[in-house]
Amino acid sequence: MMAESAIYSAIKGSLKKITAYSSLVMFSHSIFSASFAVAASFFASRGIPGLINFIWIMTAFFGARNFANAVNRIVDRKIDAENPRTSSRHIPSGEISVREALSVSVFFFAVFMLGAAMLPPICLILTPLAGALMILYSYTKRFTWMCHFFLGAACACASAGGWLGITGAFEWQMFPLVFANGAWVAGFDIIYSIQDESHDRKVNLYSIPAVFGVKISYVLAVLLHIFTIAMLLLEGFIMKSGIIYYSGIAVIGFLFVFQHLHTVVTSFSRVNFAAYTVSRIVGVVLLIAVTADAYARWRGL
Repeated sequence: MMAESAIYSAIKGSLKKITAYSSLVMFSHSIFSASFAVAASFFASRGIPGLINFIWIMTAFFGARNFANAVNRIVDRKIDAENPRTSSRHIPSGEISVREALSVSVFFFAVFMLGAAMLPPICLILTPLAGALMILYSYTKRFTWMCHFFLGAACACASAGGWLGITGAFEWQMFPLVFANGAWVAGFDIIYSIQDESHDRKVNLYSIPAVFGVKISYVLAVLLHIFTIAMLLLEGFIMKSGIIYYSGIAVIGFLFVFQHLHTVVTSFSRVNFAAYTVSRIVGVVLLIAVTADAYARWRGL
C-alpha cells in the first residue's frame, strides 16, 4: 500500500508540474496565431497541404510559440513580481524556478529547430532571426511603446513560417496574411495593456496606454483591427477564396465590433475577456473558414 501511495503521489506530482509548465507557456493561447499558420499553409498550397509537411509546420510553430512565451516569463519575472495583477504567476510565486523555465524554453526551441529542419532550407536558415525577434520583444516594453508592434511582428512569423514551409520562398501573395496576423495581435495586445496603464506609468514601463492614454489606445486598436479585416479580405481576393471564407471574415468583423464595444461598455473592467477570450474565438473562426473553404473547393462544391 505504501509503495502504491508513493507511486500515486509521484504521478500526481508529475502531472501537476506538467500542468504548471503548460500554463507557464500559455499553451491554451496557441490558437491565436496557430490559425494563421494553418491559413498560410493552406493558401500557399493553393488547396490542402500535404500531411507530413503540415505536421512539421505545426511542430515548428508550437515549438517557437512556447519558446517565446517561456522566455517572456523569464525576462519579465521581476516586472511580474512588482505588479499585483501578475505577482501570482509561476516564477514570481516560486511555483516554477528560473532554471526550470530555462529548461522549458531550451526544449521548445529544440522542437522549433527540429520542425524547421524538416521543412525547406530557408525555414532553418531563418530560425535564429525568428528566435532573436521573439527574445527582443520581451525587452521592448522597457524602452518603447512600439512593444505591441514587436509582438505583432513576432507572432506574424507564424504566417510567414506556414507559407515558407510549403513553398520554400517568399511570395508577394503571403504578405496580406502576414500583415493581418501582426495587426490583429498588436490590436488586442493594446486592449490587454489597458488594465496595466497606471502601473506601467508608475514604474516607467512603456506601452501605448501608459504613454498615450486609454482613449487613444482604444482608437488605435480599432484601426488595427479594421486593417486586419481589410488584409484578410485582400488575401481572400488574391487567393480566389469562396463564400465560406468571406462568411468567416464577416463573423470575425462582428467579433471585433463586440470586442471593442465590450471593452468600452464594461469601463475596461473586463479587458482580459475582451482581449483574450474573444480573440480565441476569432482564431477558431479563421481556422474553420480557411479549412472549410479549401475543402469545399477541393471537392468542387
